[in-house]
Amino acid sequence: MTATVSVAAIGRAWAACGIGGGAAANGMTLLVLAPLIWIAAALPWIVLHSTLGRRHSGAAWATGLLFALCLTWFLVTWLGMPDSYPAPLCPDNVPPWWPRFLPA
Repeated sequence: MTATVSVAAIGRAWAACGIGGGAAANGMTLLVLAPLIWIAAALPWIVLHSTLGRRHSGAAWATGLLFALCLTWFLVTWLGMPDSYPAPLCPDNVPPWWPRFLPA
C-alpha cells in the first residue's frame, strides 16, 4: 500500500506542477520506481516481523505503520517535489493540493 500511495501521489505532484517530459516519460519512470519503492517498504516489515513481532506484535504493527507513513511522506516530498526542477505552475514546487500542515 505504501508503494501504491507513494507512486500515485508522486504522479499527481508531477502532473500538477508540470514536471518531467510528459505523461509517457513520467509513467515509465514511475513504473520503474514502483518495485523499488515496494522493496524499500517491505524490508522493514520483514525485519519487524522477525524481531519485534515474535514477542510484541502490537508494537511491531505500530512501528511498521509509523515507518510506512514516514516513508510515504519522505518519498513524495523527495521525489515528487524536486527543488532543483523549475516548476512554473507550482510555487516552491509544492502542488496546490498538498496539505499546508505537512512540510514539503
